[in-house]
Amino acid sequence: MRVLAIDGPSGAGKSTLAAHVVDGLTARGCRTALVSTDAFATWEDPVSWWPRLAGGVLRPLADGLPGAYRRMDWSTGAPRPGELVQVSVPDVLVLEGVSSGRASARALLSHLCWLSGGSDAERLARTVARDGAAARAALARWQRFERGWFAVDRTPEAAGTRLS
Repeated sequence: MRVLAIDGPSGAGKSTLAAHVVDGLTARGCRTALVSTDAFATWEDPVSWWPRLAGGVLRPLADGLPGAYRRMDWSTGAPRPGELVQVSVPDVLVLEGVSSGRASARALLSHLCWLSGGSDAERLARTVARDGAAARAALARWQRFERGWFAVDRTPEAAGTRLS
């Protein structure tokens, strides 16, 4: 199994790019699976949930076994564990989202793609358009967090492909 991580800041277009990659691979007969870090992260827990992803999905798939995880359910306005998502063993796992290419996972990755997606202001406008005006303050805090995260983790520098 190959693992492609598509990482970058919020609002950069990672989910859109990942969907195109999955569609293209599937059209060529490649068994693909897509897992987004958005299914794990919350405003209060932007990155420390990683052991759930590694233990439930990455390790089992690497061993040739199906994986599973509980997607965060935001339907009540507060995140809580939601539905169980099963992940069959693919030829290519596309792991998409903020921190998907983190240093602690790079040994598991076949390729890391960094998508910068424009200025902070442009990306904030896209995320507010997607998530609603009520999320603006939380999204701005998230942007401040991810700037620090990426600087320490050095994700852009580690990427084999960098897109803007």
